[in-house]
Amino acid sequence: MEQEGLRLPPVKLFKKGELDPEIYAIICSNIRVADQRIGDIRAQGAALEVGAERLAQVLDRYGDETVRQAIAELRTRAATQMRALIAPIPDGVYRGEAFVDSDGVVDEPLTIALAIEKKGDTLTFDFEGSSPPCIGPMNSVLATTLSSVYLAMRHIFPEVPLSAGAFEPLIIKRPEGTFLDASYPRPVSGCAAEVSQRIAEAVFAAMVKALPEKVTAAPAGSSGNFALGGHDPARGRDFVMYQISGGGYGGNVDHDGLTNGCSTIGISKSPPVEVMEQAFPVLYRRYALREGSGGAGEHRGGFGLSYEVELLRGDARASFVMDHGRTGPQGVLGGRDGRVNEVTVRRDGKAHVPPHLSKEQDIPLKAGDRVCVGTPGGGGYGDPLKRAPEKVLRDVALGYYTADEAEALFGVVLSANGQAVDEVATLAKRGG
Repeated sequence: MEQEGLRLPPVKLFKKGELDPEIYAIICSNIRVADQRIGDIRAQGAALEVGAERLAQVLDRYGDETVRQAIAELRTRAATQMRALIAPIPDGVYRGEAFVDSDGVVDEPLTIALAIEKKGDTLTFDFEGSSPPCIGPMNSVLATTLSSVYLAMRHIFPEVPLSAGAFEPLIIKRPEGTFLDASYPRPVSGCAAEVSQRIAEAVFAAMVKALPEKVTAAPAGSSGNFALGGHDPARGRDFVMYQISGGGYGGNVDHDGLTNGCSTIGISKSPPVEVMEQAFPVLYRRYALREGSGGAGEHRGGFGLSYEVELLRGDARASFVMDHGRTGPQGVLGGRDGRVNEVTVRRDGKAHVPPHLSKEQDIPLKAGDRVCVGTPGGGGYGDPLKRAPEKVLRDVALGYYTADEAEALFGVVLSANGQAVDEVATLAKRGG
């Protein structure tokens, strides 16, 4: 039975510039609250129209042959630049690992094992040893696996122009027999938003050993997908609320990680809570920084987000497809892991934690019930005992950590009033 939404073969939604009403009707008849969601499709169509118009203008101005030559030159330059950045890396094999909490059905982690061989001016990515295909929807199609590697390398070398040429020096062995190379009918709805980010994390974990001054500790790496669907009796209509949350980025050689950043794979986060409260029968009881969630390090990880949302009226069902609920984003070079993703649903005053920690579907809610989420913080970079004491003092002053946490995590002892560093006690605490 098909359970992952509408599947259409390649067909033209627009023909000769006009929307095909029959295909449009098929789509609208197979999605929830179509009047709210069909705007996405129309927006994509409008964007493509603008893109086609702009491309036509370029072709008219310079001619087809000149544009083709420019595209080929950009591709060549991107490949040359990427090879030049790879070449100084010492030849050898660099290994990294990341884990998906579970597939949402079997409560066991899925392993992403990665070995990157650097030879000359190329990198070869081998996922041998990763978990086999899974029952739940956390399999990854090959296209997502490949693009996740490309995306991770774009994070590491953002200066290389975005072109197919940038990926020519990256050789990715097909991960046959693993959950990273799923084929129909394996369920894959979680691959683009979540598994992709675990793949990128494995790349970061391997490449930080090769380029410690270039690669960060692991970011939160979850889109924090939270869906709430039900009926609003006050408006007499069904609704589907979908929230994507930010999290902390990993620390790096230069500075602390970004707080409440977008997911590794995109730039989307939720609209302002005021907009959500106007559109849906909910009230945000809390929407705040998740203090202390960043992994301790010489440069600590950024902080995640903490929110609590209450259903005001009607009945609804909540579903989650998140990750990093079992293990936090990895710290590197002595840095500590970021805090894990935490989900709690409060129904009739009782707390319910999803058995799979970050994944569950169709949790029934009624008015007054609440959903509480704490998104992951980024991993820490470097030994926490090397963090500058004045930075720790500032973190405590801002409420990011308590004085006790400052001492336990960073070995920094504050004065009795908490407004200065006790340099003698700190030196002793740090063993030097």
